Amino acid sequence: MLLLTNACVRHSEMQTEGSSFLQGIWVQDSIPHQEQMLDYTLHQFKFICDSMYTTMDVHAKMQRIPDSCYNDGHWTEYAKGVYVVRGDSLIGEGVYTKPNGKYKASGCYKTGTYLPRYRIAFHSADSLVLESRFDQRPIVLRKTQNISCVPKRRWED
Repeated sequence: MLLLTNACVRHSEMQTEGSSFLQGIWVQDSIPHQEQMLDYTLHQFKFICDSMYTTMDVHAKMQRIPDSCYNDGHWTEYAKGVYVVRGDSLIGEGVYTKPNGKYKASGCYKTGTYLPRYRIAFHSADSLVLESRFDQRPIVLRKTQNISCVPKRRWED
């Protein structure tokens, strides 16, 4: 019974402040030796209060998806959700979206639940390094814009 109760916790419609050091837009410019890789993804994260918006610029030399989706090996995926920082972990919970931010239930690429899990390996005012347990390549990000948190109803930005 306890499991059912915890699984049904409703997220607040109002944002909380989130982590102050993350507030802003963070961009991954490149990955070392990306030209030699069969596939790689460049990330952009936008943190506003406790909300996160992720854009993933995917590059694939080998076609592992249908022709209609492959797009010459380059496409963009989008996700949004909420996050918490616990110790050195960045834990997110959200959904994959269409470019307009609406929920993506079907179509090319990833759909449904977005559950990013990162270890924060390093952070400073303008640099952030995330490590995923699913990929051995660190995500090295630079801050391109500061954002001040003004909590409001979710997904109004």
